[in-house]
Amino acid sequence: MYASASIISRDLQPPRALLAKSFTRPRPVTLHTPGTEIYAQGETAGTLYRIEFGAVRICRLLADGRRQVVAFHIAGETFGFEGGKVRSFFAECIVSTGLTTVEIDRDGRYSPELMELALKEMIRAQEHLLVVGKQCALEKLAVFLVDLAERQGGLGCIDLPMTRTDIGDYLGMTIETVSRNLSKLRSAGVLRLRSSRSIEILKPQRLYCLASKL
Repeated sequence: MYASASIISRDLQPPRALLAKSFTRPRPVTLHTPGTEIYAQGETAGTLYRIEFGAVRICRLLADGRRQVVAFHIAGETFGFEGGKVRSFFAECIVSTGLTTVEIDRDGRYSPELMELALKEMIRAQEHLLVVGKQCALEKLAVFLVDLAERQGGLGCIDLPMTRTDIGDYLGMTIETVSRNLSKLRSAGVLRLRSSRSIEILKPQRLYCLASKL
């Protein structure tokens, strides 16, 4: 599943030259410390943000008080898309983060380039629902790591700005399950934990194979 879904996501990614049109005028970078709330559930929507550096988590508080993380955004990505006029989620900085605002049309419509980004986010959200609903814990983690590696340029090392708790809240697992399955991948020689926030992929094909199962 995931290999083909990843190809779809990459095809939807607009060229850098097109994206640049949304940022033609220099905009000030606002700096935010870890844990800063960018916007809250229930606030008026409308502003989009681009991450210049750092990372942001998108989450929602459930009726029973639990937190559900629905997305992570990293440097170079744009977030804040909403289907209505009110925010459905919270946006919080995970680490020290620099943001710029993205200009949209006065009537509230997105440019073609921003529409492509919004569509890409919608497809990623659909993929996430499939992963959480149908895959085992080890496969869920593999999908998460493959996706993050691809978004960071397909490098052999993955930066993890988010905590194990964040990952668990995103994948529908406990922090113990996240840690246990990271240990399984390490014991199998698939990856090496360079630190709590950095992972080296030693056997990418094996990781991709795990991520492709349904």
